[in-house]
Amino acid sequence: MAEVEETLKRIQAHKGVIGTVVINAEGIPIRTTLDNSTSVQYAGLLHQLTMKARSTVRDIDPQNDLTFLRIRSKKHEIMVAPDKDYLLIVIQNPCE
Repeated sequence: MAEVEETLKRIQAHKGVIGTVVINAEGIPIRTTLDNSTSVQYAGLLHQLTMKARSTVRDIDPQNDLTFLRIRSKKHEIMVAPDKDYLLIVIQNPCE
């Protein structure tokens, strides 16, 4: 657990990082640096998008799997690292 805390602190210390959210397999935030309503919104929407992206990758090649999802908009860059039981979401300002 200390290793996880250390990794999250290291990510949060990067330049431009606005927040991090760790969500469980059901899409519920279990660890976040954002306020509650923002965390729930990101968790719900990105959980759906990640499951859809994973399904698309597997439809193309059943032997393949989604390892990372990166979304860049005008305001933010959202990076999602999916795992078997959790999703790590990092939101950052790409201009910084």
